This record gives sequence, C-alpha cells and structure tokens, in this order.
Amino acid sequence: MGASTLRLLVGLGNPGPEYERTRHNAGFWFLDALARVHGAQFRAEKRWQGDLARARVGDRELELFKPMTWMNRSGQAIRAVADFYKIAPADILVAHDEIDLAVGTVRLKFGGGAGGHNGLRDTIAHIGDEFWRLRLGVGHPRDKTQEAGPMHEEVIDHVLRRAPREEEEAILRCVAEAVELMPRVIEQGPQKAMNRLHRKQADASGKAEPESAGDEARGKKADEPKQD
Repeated sequence: MGASTLRLLVGLGNPGPEYERTRHNAGFWFLDALARVHGAQFRAEKRWQGDLARARVGDRELELFKPMTWMNRSGQAIRAVADFYKIAPADILVAHDEIDLAVGTVRLKFGGGAGGHNGLRDTIAHIGDEFWRLRLGVGHPRDKTQEAGPMHEEVIDHVLRRAPREEEEAILRCVAEAVELMPRVIEQGPQKAMNRLHRKQADASGKAEPESAGDEARGKKADEPKQD
C-alpha cells in the first residue's frame, strides 16, 4: 500500500483555559504537539471558527485544524475547512479522546460510528463517517468505581476533568507516540502504520488490546458544556 492521501488533521476539544487540561481535549494535545515538532504556528480563523496551521510532515504539506465551536459543534467547522480546501472525508484524520481504550493506548481506525462521542457524532453529521480516527485512550470511569449511579453523569465528569498526574503522563506519552508515527502514516499510508502501531502496543502490553465495546459499553452519550 502506497503513501497516504491525508491532507487535513483535526484535533477535537473544548476551547478555554478551564478545559485545556481535561481528558476531553486530548485531540487538541495531539495537534499542539505535532505543530511544535514540525515548527507550525496556529492562527485564529474566524471564518472557520477554529485555529488553523500548516505543517510539513515528511514530504507533505498538511492543514492542522482545531475547531473552537465547542465539542458538540465540531463538525460544522470541519466541514467548512474541508469544503474550502476541497478535501474529501477519506483524506481527513480526526484525533479524539477515547474512553473505551485504556489510558495511554493509541489506535488508528477508519470509518465507524460515533460511539457516544459528541465531537465524532457532529463530525459524522456534517461529513459522513468515512474518515480516519486517531483514538487516544483516556480510560472509562467504570474502571475506577463500582458505585451505583447514572453512567451518563460519570462519563461527563470523567472526560471534563483533568486526569491524575500518572494518567495524564500516560496520555501525553501516547500523544507523543502518535506524533512520532505521523511521518510513517504519510509515507506508508494509515493502514500500514496502523498495523505497525497496534502490533507494537500489543507486544508492549504482552497481549492484544481489546477493541472498543461501542455504545453499549459506554452507556449514554457524554455531553459537552452546553453552549448556545
């Protein structure tokens, strides 16, 4: 399989300093780290309601985009940028937090549903589901407590809070690993890079990482801060 056709890398998150270090902003962390490594500078683009940068990764010029519309309205901003640059969904990679992966795990995936993630849900509503996803594991609240209570509220609290130091460091390590992987994604294509990444992480853990259990394991969807 040849080089990828990726042209637009998107990171999902919520704007504002109060959300900067929350688990839900892992997608922003990835793009910020990628921009630092490749010497790119984000600029605010009001017409697209987000921050945009251009980075040279390997032999490819890529657009990096962070929607500032709040998580549950990410799709409209992504669609606007994709339409302007005439970028097909299959040439877009969206980085996001994933509660159905263990803390510090990173996975590449093409297509599929939203799995209860509001940012993915809105993105799918605007560009369809045939785009690449970079899933950054932040763990599930069920892993921390067996207390009875609405899972919906537990998920919201989990993703909109900062992780403990050890967990945050693990998430940042997987972000760094994903940044290191990107030149290979560009040169060899996401599928080949995905196979290498998954094999490497399985070897490191001593066993295959279980795949997401989907909507059923997640329970109800995690809502974002309500903004009109």
